[in-house]
Amino acid sequence: MLSYRHGFHAGNHADVLKHFVLIELLNYLNQKDTAYTYVDTHSGAGLYSLDTGYATKNAEYETGIAPLWNRDDIPTALQVYLDVIQDLNQSGKLRYYPGSPYCADQVMREQDRLRLFELHPSEIKILSENFRKLEAHKAEQGIRPSTRGKRIMINAGDGFDGLKALLPPPSRRALVLIDPPYEVKDDYRRVKVCLEDAVQRFPTGVYAVWYPVLSRIESKQLPERLKRIPGNGWLNVTLSISGPSPDGFGLHSSGMFIINPPWTLEATLREVMPYLVRVLGKDAGARYTIESGETEVLKSERTPRTTTQRPMRSADRPSDARNGRPSAAPARQNTRVARPANLNKSRGR
Repeated sequence: MLSYRHGFHAGNHADVLKHFVLIELLNYLNQKDTAYTYVDTHSGAGLYSLDTGYATKNAEYETGIAPLWNRDDIPTALQVYLDVIQDLNQSGKLRYYPGSPYCADQVMREQDRLRLFELHPSEIKILSENFRKLEAHKAEQGIRPSTRGKRIMINAGDGFDGLKALLPPPSRRALVLIDPPYEVKDDYRRVKVCLEDAVQRFPTGVYAVWYPVLSRIESKQLPERLKRIPGNGWLNVTLSISGPSPDGFGLHSSGMFIINPPWTLEATLREVMPYLVRVLGKDAGARYTIESGETEVLKSERTPRTTTQRPMRSADRPSDARNGRPSAAPARQNTRVARPANLNKSRGR
C-alpha cells in the first residue's frame, strides 16, 4: 500500500521521540574520526511544512514540537534536537519540521554518507527536490564537497530489500533507521526479518526501529521479538502522552528499539524522558518506559529481573567523570515506568 503520507503526522510526539533519539545516536558516532554510513529505509519527503498542506489537517505537531518550541527550560541533551529545528525556522516562527533524512544531514559530518530509500512515487520526488535545493544553496554559499564519492544517494525503492546491498559498509561503521508506516500487518514481520538479516551481515552496526504502540497484537509482540535478535545488547524506550482513547483510535504512544545502543544513551534518556512526559502529557496515562538488556539467546539460564519504579532523582544517579552525565547501567534486563507528578503544569509555546 502506498497511501501513507507522513506530512499528516509531521512534528507529533512520535517524531519528537524518534528524532531526538536519532540525533543522540548520530552524535555518538561523530565522536570517532572514522566515517560512517547512515541508512534510512523509509525516508519520506525529508522536510514538511506545518502551516500548509497535509500537516494542517489534524495539526498533530501540537502534540509534539509545538509545546516545546518556546520553552526556556529545555534539558541540555534535548536542546541539540531543538537546535536542528530552530536552524530550519530562523524567523522564530515554527513553520517547518525536518524528517529523519534532514536531521541526519544536519548532524552528520562531510565525510559521512547518507543512503536514503523511499518507495512512494510522490514522496521520492519531493525528497529528491528538497536535497537538490539544499545542495544548490550550499553551492551558492561557496560550500563545495572536499571528499570523494557521493555523500547523499536517494533510492526509489523498498528499503527493506535495498538495505542488504549496503551491509557491511566500507568503513565498517553504520547507523540504520527502520521506520515503515505499519499500514499493513506484514510490516511488523518484515521489520524483524530485515533486522535479522542485517545483523547477520553486519553484527556491529547500530540499528534503530521506530514503532507505534497500539492495541493490535503485532504491535505488542514486535519489541519482544526484536529482543531475541543477537547483538551487543538492546534498549527499548516508549513515550505515551495519554492513555488509550475509548474507541481505540489515534496514536498516543510510540517506541524506539535500538540494537547495539551506545553505552551513554540510557542515562541520557533517564534525564530527558521525564521532562517530555511532563510537557507533552495530556492526562494521567502519560508515561515513559525504558528497558535495556542482553540478547535473550545469549543470556545464561538464570531468570531475568524486571523492575518497575519512578524516575531516579538527580542525587541518586551515578555520574560519569568525563561528561558529568549519569553512567549507563550494566547490561541487564530492567524496566522503568514513570508518570509525572504534575500534569497540569503550564505548557509554554
